[in-house]
Amino acid sequence: MSMEKLHVRVGGMHCSFCTETIRKGLGRMEGVSDVNVSLAHEEALIQFDAAKRDPAELLKALRDLGFTTADPKKARTYEEEEAELRREKDRLVLTGALSWIAFLAMALMWLGRPHPWTPWLMMGLALVAVFGPGLYILRMAVGSARRGILNQHVLMEFAAFAGLAGGFIGFFSAAFPAPDFFGVAVFVTAYHILSGYVSLLVRTKASQAVRKLLSLQPATARVVRGGREEEVPVEDISPGEIVRVRPGEHVPVDGAVAEGYSTVDESLVTGEPIPKEKGPGQEVIGGSLNHHGSLLVRVSRVGEESFLRQVARNIEEARALKPGILLLVERILLYFVPGVLAFAAGAFAFWAVGAWLIWGAPDPARAGFAALAVLVMGYPCALGMATPLALIRAGGEAALRGILLRSGEAIQAFKDVSVFVFDKTGTLTEGKPSVTEIVPLGGRSPQEILRAAASLENASEHPLAGAIVARAKEEGVDPLPCEDFKALPGRGVRGTVAGRRALVGTLRFLAEEGVEVAEAQRAAEGFEAKGLTVVALAEGREIAGLLCLSDRIKGDAKETIERFRKMGLRTLMLTGDNRRTAERVGAELGIEEVLSQVLPQEKSGKVREIQSRGNRVAFVGDGINDAPALMQADVGLAIGAGTDIAIESADIVLVREGTRAVHESFLIAKRSYRKTVQNLTLAFAFNGVGVPLATTGLVEPVWAMIAMAASVGAVLLNSFGGRLLPRAEEKARRSESPEEAAAQGAAGIPASPGARTLVFTVKGMH
Repeated sequence: MSMEKLHVRVGGMHCSFCTETIRKGLGRMEGVSDVNVSLAHEEALIQFDAAKRDPAELLKALRDLGFTTADPKKARTYEEEEAELRREKDRLVLTGALSWIAFLAMALMWLGRPHPWTPWLMMGLALVAVFGPGLYILRMAVGSARRGILNQHVLMEFAAFAGLAGGFIGFFSAAFPAPDFFGVAVFVTAYHILSGYVSLLVRTKASQAVRKLLSLQPATARVVRGGREEEVPVEDISPGEIVRVRPGEHVPVDGAVAEGYSTVDESLVTGEPIPKEKGPGQEVIGGSLNHHGSLLVRVSRVGEESFLRQVARNIEEARALKPGILLLVERILLYFVPGVLAFAAGAFAFWAVGAWLIWGAPDPARAGFAALAVLVMGYPCALGMATPLALIRAGGEAALRGILLRSGEAIQAFKDVSVFVFDKTGTLTEGKPSVTEIVPLGGRSPQEILRAAASLENASEHPLAGAIVARAKEEGVDPLPCEDFKALPGRGVRGTVAGRRALVGTLRFLAEEGVEVAEAQRAAEGFEAKGLTVVALAEGREIAGLLCLSDRIKGDAKETIERFRKMGLRTLMLTGDNRRTAERVGAELGIEEVLSQVLPQEKSGKVREIQSRGNRVAFVGDGINDAPALMQADVGLAIGAGTDIAIESADIVLVREGTRAVHESFLIAKRSYRKTVQNLTLAFAFNGVGVPLATTGLVEPVWAMIAMAASVGAVLLNSFGGRLLPRAEEKARRSESPEEAAAQGAAGIPASPGARTLVFTVKGMH
């Protein structure tokens, strides 16, 4: 088989019914082996046999189902998204106006003041509603029904056309109240459009993940050709050519350093927060950030073989292989729609044939009335709003705590999560180097060692130098003036502080400068075994002390891991960092399972491996190297301070710093799902009673309209009543540390539902 994949952007999806329609509609076509649809990203990935099926046929099938198609690499603009919202809003406003006119006309009739033209007015309103703003629903229903798919659109059209049929019959038979039947057609169309608009408001817009990822790689590069530097497009560069990378620039290609020294931030690849020293012969990765030195890089990989292109492919693959979630409402509809049709057919058969067998005379009028009444009562108007309204409520509660929920699917999947997988750098840790230990070796105090080191490093641009200076500021230690300062890339710095020659750098550098390092070497090996980075301070020819740097663990990380453990949930850490560092962090946090030195393309595979054992997996990360795993996980949670690519790949975004929000989002999702179940129960309760009663042929259409209003009202009241977080969690949230409260306030999030923000305009600042 010549299997190929078609990746397409799909427009016009409003809810999970649409995604299931696409899966079934395309999945039943010959030659199609797999169909994956993402509502949040508005995309479909179709695997098919090119010998049996042409891509154009697949695109036509999507359009026949009522959807639009586009190139997924061309991200929709903000204006296009707003235009879609306006279009749906215009439909809702028009059907809303038609509904109000219909309601007023029927109210006059019920009050005993009918107008002779009321049936004709109601007929006009019904035809305009069904074939005007509701025409797109009819097209989708027809496309679904032709392929044997019974979804909410089909059920709605059965109810609308039952209303039209009953109304037309009413012109000839007094047993059929024409205005009431026409009114049903208007109201079910309006409610269906309202459901679609609510879903559109709360779902996530198109994903721009791959486009944002590839934008990290510069579009042009400075290539050295014929002794001159030329700026050329990256796609025109060939392996073996030399590229210049200046300080502060992103590396445009994968390659090896041919000349120069610098520190390069490769945290997007390895997850290690401490930048790497790069010199001749050492590899650099496209998209990583060059710090202070100028580099000449010999190109090794370009185009589809480059690192960022590989990560982009991994994201697309993860999206295709992400486990599908059959929403609760879809499982209900699998039985509900055939059930309604069966009741309608049974009611007609009973009064047309059964009545003849029992009483000796058929009752065709009652048979038709009963069948139409069943179809009218069978449409659950509140169904389409049950999940979106629960999501709106959960989203509002979560937003107050710095948690952004992006899809209803994430809420349903989250409640079943049994394994939480955490990235290390930037997720469980702060993501930047910090001085964690100061070890005196020559009789000097820790404060004196810190002052001398900060005095030297104050003039350095190295990231580790910044960490030492930052620690001095925290301790209130003022650096002294430094003379004769000199930085030696990849080794350390030297200078004169308070009249004494001083050195800060690696022990190897100090040994090369004639300093005795044997005693310090033994001490350093113990710290390095724990995954710490060690730099030494020497004054004269003696070691004064060691400074140990590491990525500091976030304040609430241990508490979060402990909470999940008490709930019986499994936690593990997945990181690209080295084994010693990963195991040290895991031990401090109480995480027993630690997977280290895992590359981005391997992370999603590790998540799939856990999923293959029957686990629902939540992945928490913040970096580019986490994006494939965030996409692959059943629920991806991105730290909002992370990269755009991670945020775009996630189902839930945590705006607030710290990990407590992971636990809070889990609790909110579980209780929001409970709200969804309650909403669906209420939505179907009226239909569950009304449909069997309608088979008697005694239920007037007006009762269907009353049931519609009652079910929608009940769902609204239930969605916004009660609390989603337990009182204990609310109390803990309000008593969070001042640091967390400050970080949250900086993000513009109220510390609690009752908090207020006061904004000043301050003049006179210079």
